[in-house]
Amino acid sequence: MIVKQFKFCNTMEVIGKLMQTVQVSSKYQIVIPKDVRKKLGIARGDQLVVSVEKGKVVLKPKPRDFTGYMLGLRKEIWHGIDATEYVEREREAWGKEQKSG
Repeated sequence: MIVKQFKFCNTMEVIGKLMQTVQVSSKYQIVIPKDVRKKLGIARGDQLVVSVEKGKVVLKPKPRDFTGYMLGLRKEIWHGIDATEYVEREREAWGKEQKSG
């Protein structure tokens, strides 16, 4: 990996991608650098989705339509399975558990 550290700021260039260092405040807050905000179109009051992926903190702009965003995620787990039949079997199993419990 090629990394260049610039002397007068906390910016590194890794193979043409800018990476910046931010500091976590006493209230566990960070400031998103201006060029990153501009690139992603993040404005005051916008919400971000925070997740951990492969040991990294990931911030993404919250989708305006979460249902549309989630549509199709993890669809590979349904390969070869009829979703309607699956749901019907699950409902039957839940009904049996309720009656026997």
